[in-house]
Amino acid sequence: MNDGLVPRFFGTKQWDRLNAAAEILSPKSFTDFTMPEASELLQDAEIIVGAWGAPPLDETLLAQAPNLQLVVYTAASIRAITTPAFWRSGITITSAVAAMAVPVAEFTFAAIIMTGKDVINIRDINRQRRGTQGFGSRIQLDVSHLGNYERRIGIVGASRIGRLVIQMLVRSGYSVSVYDPFASAPDMAAMGAQKMELDPLLEWADTVSLHAPILPETRHMIGPRELALMRDNTVLINTARGWLVDHDALLPELQTGRIRAWIDTPDPEPFPPESPFYDLPNLVLTPHIAGAMGNEMHGLATAATIEIERFANGMPPVDPVIEQSLDRIA
Repeated sequence: MNDGLVPRFFGTKQWDRLNAAAEILSPKSFTDFTMPEASELLQDAEIIVGAWGAPPLDETLLAQAPNLQLVVYTAASIRAITTPAFWRSGITITSAVAAMAVPVAEFTFAAIIMTGKDVINIRDINRQRRGTQGFGSRIQLDVSHLGNYERRIGIVGASRIGRLVIQMLVRSGYSVSVYDPFASAPDMAAMGAQKMELDPLLEWADTVSLHAPILPETRHMIGPRELALMRDNTVLINTARGWLVDHDALLPELQTGRIRAWIDTPDPEPFPPESPFYDLPNLVLTPHIAGAMGNEMHGLATAATIEIERFANGMPPVDPVIEQSLDRIA
């Protein structure tokens, strides 16, 4: 993994647990396995712990690791490191996608609540007025379209993150509809949501939250036609990837003030300094912070260590990734 990630993932508690589960050949991270030190370590390694910056698991690397049985990826998507040679090898690979889903879902749930009351914009207005024109419900704004009572939330993508968000919303009394071609209506009903096609969902929802993966067919799935389907005052939230949204179409929609948005993952990422997106009062723009950050990284390390503990005890992995699932994962 990239240099410097190991201490961010593994605090004292996580490091002690990892040491109890396995013999650590090196506490140092490597991204270049042609280095003599790294190549020598690979000869003995039964497990590789990887994350962002890991090199591809290609024929050259695998040939240096004759004893490799498990790759534990301490992040979400494994697409960048798996190769045809790796899948042919039969080596197990796991992902911390479930652990990564938790902070993203929590962030999204909070964003839904906050945008439901337009908190950030009203905070800015209150700061400008400095109490001279009332506060709270007396801030002299039209807030008739705001509020979270019986708010209708459209979820695009019943991914791990999407499902966690659905659970949070249903428990809190929101009305939830879901678009996902791979999800069944009975499955969604069991979660307390209803399945919809995309167009009816966009017309129905007060807030639309995106949780679809990056796939060829999801490129700009929210474009000018889809944005036009949204009713006035609809909120669009994207904590997935900017790939999903046609930002050239989104900008003029936001500039009219007709809809609002919270974007954590823009396209391009980041927007250039001169981008007008930065100045829109009806847009909350955050720099890709929904995923694990700070002490949330320890949750990913804990998930990775659990996989190693289970491997050492002859138990099946919690979150294995199989080649057949690649067409549906990010």
